[in-house]
Amino acid sequence: MNSGTDDPRADTADAERLLDAPYPLDPERIERFRRDGFIKLKQVFAPATLARYGREITRLTIELNDEHRPLEARGTYDRAFLQVMNLWESSPLVGRFVMGRRLARIAAELLQVRGVRLYHDQSLYKEPGGGITPAHADQYYWPLASDRVVTAWIPLQAVPPEMGALGFYAGSQSVAFGRDLGISDESEEKISANMAAHGLRFESESFELGEVSFHLGWTFHKAGANLSDHPRSVMTIIYMDADMRLGEKLNLVQANDRDRWCPGASPGQAIDTRKNPVIWSRE
Repeated sequence: MNSGTDDPRADTADAERLLDAPYPLDPERIERFRRDGFIKLKQVFAPATLARYGREITRLTIELNDEHRPLEARGTYDRAFLQVMNLWESSPLVGRFVMGRRLARIAAELLQVRGVRLYHDQSLYKEPGGGITPAHADQYYWPLASDRVVTAWIPLQAVPPEMGALGFYAGSQSVAFGRDLGISDESEEKISANMAAHGLRFESESFELGEVSFHLGWTFHKAGANLSDHPRSVMTIIYMDADMRLGEKLNLVQANDRDRWCPGASPGQAIDTRKNPVIWSRE
């Protein structure tokens, strides 16, 4: 983004303004998201915006992650990516990115809810040589009472297929089989076979710089290995309905997420904690 001046502060201001500027989202794309359970949107962010915030996201991911074993010594899950959650609490700069209203408004419009609050953020850094991300549905892990939750997958660089671009099974958000499987070799084998048996198409294409995808919590998805010589650095932000309630019957994984990401929330009650602020609302 060019401010038309030689003042770097102007470029910084332009990069920051884009975090809150509305993104045009027509009814056809909202309907496509409802049908397919995911959508990819081009030119959501300018390169300057991704550069400004992406450097800090990547720096913190490398600094704060606790995985230091060589790739060959790890299991399937740990080979898939390095991950660090709630970076917004570790850096005011990342906090500004996560609390941006542009993505949050898109999320609310796609979910067709009055507003959204933060569930948590999560960086996903797939090292050169990093393995596949097996097929799974995110909501297996979440202690949430409804499906009104969406993940924004934000690459901090262009992602060609050989770098491990994310792909989705279109329409799979309504499939019950596989919802009890966490990310594993088993989930990759069983979910992929079930999707093929039901004729659900797998859509996986490159991500251009500035392109962002959104997918529902029950949409099955996966990513390939990083066969390139460069890391694949991605930021994700998980948004939930501003009126989301905590689930009443949780598995052990969901109970752990409740304690980490929704501290103090009560079963059956609205999730309104210090870690779950409303980011965008029509009111």
